[in-house]
Parts: sequence; structure tokens; C-alpha cells
Amino acid sequence: MIGAYFNSIIANFVKAVATKYLAVAHVTSPYVTIYEIDAGVFTKITNPATLPRGIGRGVSFSANGQYLAVAHSTSPNVTIYEIDAGVFTKITNPATLPTGAGQGASFSANGQYLAVAHSTSPFVTIYEIDAGVFTKITNPATLPTGIGASASFSADGQYLAVGHATSPFVTIYEIDAGVFTKITNPATLPTGAGQGVSFSADGQYLAVAHSFSPFVSIYEIDAGVFTKITNPATLPASTGRGASFSADGKYLAVAHFTSPFVTIYEIDAGVFTKITNPATLPASTGRGASFSADGQYLAVAHSNSPFVTIYEIVGGVFTKITNPATLPAGTGFGASF
Repeated sequence: MIGAYFNSIIANFVKAVATKYLAVAHVTSPYVTIYEIDAGVFTKITNPATLPRGIGRGVSFSANGQYLAVAHSTSPNVTIYEIDAGVFTKITNPATLPTGAGQGASFSANGQYLAVAHSTSPFVTIYEIDAGVFTKITNPATLPTGIGASASFSADGQYLAVGHATSPFVTIYEIDAGVFTKITNPATLPTGAGQGVSFSADGQYLAVAHSFSPFVSIYEIDAGVFTKITNPATLPASTGRGASFSADGKYLAVAHFTSPFVTIYEIDAGVFTKITNPATLPASTGRGASFSADGQYLAVAHSNSPFVTIYEIVGGVFTKITNPATLPAGTGFGASF
């Protein structure tokens, strides 16, 4: 009961503050494009004075709307911005940087941690946040086994999942008093490289988008045990690259390599049923997906112009909205509301 109450408080808090902006990480400068959202119009804001220093691969807003983290391809491998009255100002780099190209980022819902998945050991770097200072904590005793591609904290702050390149393809940590301890692998592992991970807001499911059929593996979480559920009747069409649950727990979106480039499932009593594709599809390979916290929008970052496709959700129908007047400058790799 306490956990459900806590999750409700977090969900409502996120819903209140986290839908003002959309950030898209992409392949060419400025490497991140940030949109302010007003009455359904997405308007690009002025670029931060200090840009990320390489290809933007992943983005994450903190739940309280105070920070944006961009994981990118060259040192410092992650760039963190403080947000004040619509101005994104780069903060001082952490004293200890990720050791390789940043691939994905995730803030914990309580704002205590930032996890950055990256290309060289330890493959994930975790920072504790205190008064605006990001301090690297001791690495978990058991590290992911290959290149970290993505990270996701559960809404209750109990778990961190890291998708990575080699078996077991996802590594899950239980968090207790600041210590991240790897739990036993699920009995059924993803079948290929973990590319995108996402926890449902109610803490019931973990989705892992990956490189071989079924392209997404969904786990039900019960008392710390992650059990793979039956695959959806209709699978994504190819390699899954990104995953996102809607905050209300009604939908799961999987961005993937071939048309329709995004597959959206409606969730009902533990059954994931593919809905009708949007009338207008992303233009090419889906690489990242993000639902807005208020459940109004889904953004899909993808390979060809317009590089991000944004859908408005009304009555279960996903309708593409007009492209922003200013588009990202190149292939979209990640998105975050």
C-alpha cells in the first residue's frame, strides 16, 4: 500500500512538471535539440551556450525538471544542464567521467541518482546528486558484461536496469541504501543485444528492446523476481532500439529498424496487444521513444528527416502532429520529455 501511494505521488509530481520540454539527441551539431511545448506547438528554444561535444545518443530529464542529461560520443561523454526559467546552463562536469562514449542516460524518479550507460568498462556509471553536485558512486560489484546501451530506473527507486551488448543483455540492480546489487538474471533472457530498457510507472513490468526476435522481451516483476511474459501476438518488425511505457501504464511503444518503425501495444490485464499503426509513420529506422508524463504525446526519434515524429494521443488514436518549424539537425537517437 505504501509503495502504491509513493508511486502515485511520484507519477503525479512528474505529470505536473515534466511535460514542458522535449529533448532529442542526434548525430550532428548541436547534438541536442530542445523544444518548448505550448498548446500542442513544439518550438525549438535557443541552444545551450555550451553544447555536447559529440553525437547525442541518449537524453533524460530529471523528474523535478531541474536537469537534462545528454549522453554523447566524446569526452566528457555526458553533459548535464541545469534548467532555470527556460535557460539550459551546463554545469561543471562530474569529477569522475564515464570512461567511454555515452549511449544512454536515466535519472531516478526521486532525483538522487543519474545513470549513464557507455561503451567501455564499467559500462554504467552512476552518480549521486547532492546540492547540484554529481558524484560518482562506487561501481556495483558485478558490472554489465558489455557495451551499455541504455538505462532505466524503476519509479519506486528500487531497481536500475542496464541494456547492453552481450549476454545476459540486461543487468538489473536492486538499490538499497545507495548500494547497487545485481539480482539473479531472469530465467529467460532477451535473445540479443539490449538496446532500450523501460520500467512501467507502476513497477509491474520491465521491457527490453533487443536485436533478435521477438525484438522485445517483457518481464513481470513480483517480489524481486523478473519473469518473462508470453510474447505479444504481433511482434515488432525487426531489431528493437528503444522502449517507453506511458505514465498511465496503458501503452508500451517500441522503436525499431524496419517499417512501421514504431510498434505500440495496449496493455490490458497483462496482455500486450498491438494497436493499429498510426496513419503517418516515422520516416525511417526508429531509434528512441518517449511518452510525455501527461500521456498526451509520444515522440519517436528516427533516422531520416524530420528526425523526430510526434504523435498526439486522443482516445487511443495516435495522430502525427505538424513537424516543429525547426527540426533536429540529423538522425535522432534518443528522445525524452
